[in-house]
Amino acid sequence: MKALQKVSKFLSDYTSAVVIAIAVVTFFVPVMMGWVNYQLFTDMVGNKFTSQSLIIGIIMFSMGLTLTTEDFKILAQRPLDICIGAAAQYLIMPFLAFGISKVLHLPDAIALGLILVGCCPGGVSSNIMSYLCGGDVAFSVGMTTVSTLLSPVMTPILVSFLASGTRISIKGLPMFVSIIETVILPIAVGFLLNYLLGKKKTFQDIQKIMPGVAVLGLACVVGGVISSQGTNFFTSGVVIFAAVLLHNGMGYLLGYGAGKLAGMNTAKKRTISIEVGMQNAGLATNLATTTAQFASAPESAIICAVSCVWHSISGTLIAGFFASLDRKNEKAEDKKDAFPVRN
Repeated sequence: MKALQKVSKFLSDYTSAVVIAIAVVTFFVPVMMGWVNYQLFTDMVGNKFTSQSLIIGIIMFSMGLTLTTEDFKILAQRPLDICIGAAAQYLIMPFLAFGISKVLHLPDAIALGLILVGCCPGGVSSNIMSYLCGGDVAFSVGMTTVSTLLSPVMTPILVSFLASGTRISIKGLPMFVSIIETVILPIAVGFLLNYLLGKKKTFQDIQKIMPGVAVLGLACVVGGVISSQGTNFFTSGVVIFAAVLLHNGMGYLLGYGAGKLAGMNTAKKRTISIEVGMQNAGLATNLATTTAQFASAPESAIICAVSCVWHSISGTLIAGFFASLDRKNEKAEDKKDAFPVRN
């Protein structure tokens, strides 16, 4: 068990490297991750439930295992912060995606994929990034939890509204059902198990392994999409990469700005920046490849997959940037203490 926990910590510390490694290998050997796209069954609204859907469920289950009643008490104690965070999450990224798609004149299917990424909740790995950069972890968990719980309603409504100008017909019900299946139910089961078994030593040992499982799950989701769409990455043009970089980068900046306007402290501003900028692009990828409504726009999965890879990389970079600022400030304080100013 100790060995597995060490492996889990390694995977958590090097999330970006693991995801990139799987992505690169899969690009050259697509068959390696072909199993991720295997269809298990079709649900009541026509969505394909694939191995990828199951993997997303496992990632969400791992998040549920970390939730306790104390987390929900924190949400109740800090309603204003959470409301500001949720509003920023579901206003900045969706409308930013819509604006970028218009400015860059993205094709309808590609624009739909970017809008879908923007309308998804925050990513689970954002909690790790907030911890690494000295952010407010409780606030991070609260934002991720609330945005995820709201996603069955907010994601379908926003995608349907913002994609209404395209020639692709999008309905909210299939997305609602898919998010319930792959997000809400696994989180609920994880939370219930943690509530019932959280004090048992064996269960606590298992919990410590789950971050690594989530990282491997994310890598498999990315690998699965590259397996099926990788050949289209570069033929689709540099505009996809430009759109993803703009969307993600401006999300960090505008998220930080929202925290500043709300008068939040440095830790909270960093947290809201990461929570807004890092979307659950893995969920977006799953929706784009399994939801019946997206069958007429297969290209939408390409930009979701690119976002999935890049958000993991950029999250690590932005966390490292914030952490380096702290180190510089600490060195400056040490110098002041070593050479006090004399009056």
